[in-house]
Amino acid sequence: MEMLKPPAETLYEVELRALREEDQGKRPPNWLLSPAYVRDFIIGRDKPALLNGEEIPITRKFYGNDVLIERAVVTLAGNRGLMLVGEPGTAKTMLSELLTAAISGTSLNTIQGTAGTTEDMIKYSWNYAMLLDKGPSEAALVPSPLYNGMKKGILTRFEEITRCPAEAQDSLISILSDKVMSIPELDGGVLFAQPGFNVIATANIRDKGVNEMSGALKRRFNFETIKPIHNVKMEAKIIESQARSLLLHSGIDIDINPDVVELLATTFMELRTGMTREGYKLDTPQASMSTAEAVSVYVQSAMTSYYYEDKAIGLDRLVQNMLGTIAKENDKDLSILKTYFSKVVKERSREEGMWKDYYEERKWIG
Repeated sequence: MEMLKPPAETLYEVELRALREEDQGKRPPNWLLSPAYVRDFIIGRDKPALLNGEEIPITRKFYGNDVLIERAVVTLAGNRGLMLVGEPGTAKTMLSELLTAAISGTSLNTIQGTAGTTEDMIKYSWNYAMLLDKGPSEAALVPSPLYNGMKKGILTRFEEITRCPAEAQDSLISILSDKVMSIPELDGGVLFAQPGFNVIATANIRDKGVNEMSGALKRRFNFETIKPIHNVKMEAKIIESQARSLLLHSGIDIDINPDVVELLATTFMELRTGMTREGYKLDTPQASMSTAEAVSVYVQSAMTSYYYEDKAIGLDRLVQNMLGTIAKENDKDLSILKTYFSKVVKERSREEGMWKDYYEERKWIG
């Protein structure tokens, strides 16, 4: 069955199978790969793995701090949960997917935090028809992803945990401390977590609508901050890789233009950091100028050019789709983009060909 966005365990199924077949390292209980092989799966390696005599390249999937990956893996092998924090679009969710796919074989055991998330959604709920008919029983209990994680000894992902009300968040405190869930409705109802269980949570540090975590809950997690990328070449490589994958899954098999990718990566990084490569300071927009947003701009622009002009990506479409990203938080941010074009892009257009074409599309900014 075709999927628009396959989970990590499906997307990288062949790599995971090859690594599992080769891995002879020491594994924590119920882990499918040793910590060293989990790291290799996420950051890649030069040596391919063998699967049925065929060489399988192990590709890099996360670009950033490699030592952070090692710390995250060791945290999950220990007694504390893992909290991935950072600005929106810094690949926290992708990293949690990769970790759970490699360690537990599934990234789908996930709680999605929202303002409406309750303690019942986090722990367990009931089939009320069965509950009224026969009273509390295991058959009437509806397990949550956290419940399944404890029972099966697998990782549970908790996305956007700080979007949940504080009282819902705190329902994790005793579970992370004692690895036990009390079920008072059942006679002697206690669920003891199996080896391999742990929690990976993610949280944005600058998004609106978040709730501060209690000190008690923070102490149950090791925090790792995923920082934005500050290297244009690396960011361009991520944009190219993810855009190619998203376009292929949309049924669009077209070449990725590396020059346009680098131009886009340069624009986003300079607006995000407030500094040009020449050393000039810039105002920064309120919008999240993340790598994820840059990927979205490229994909939307490529799809627009493909469907409406039957051609590869055009710079006019790039600028048009950039407007929606920049103006997402505040319309005044468009003036920052306009200033960027009138100063930085204009100066570069005098010497660099693509920047000249880019500057000519400033008319779409208004």
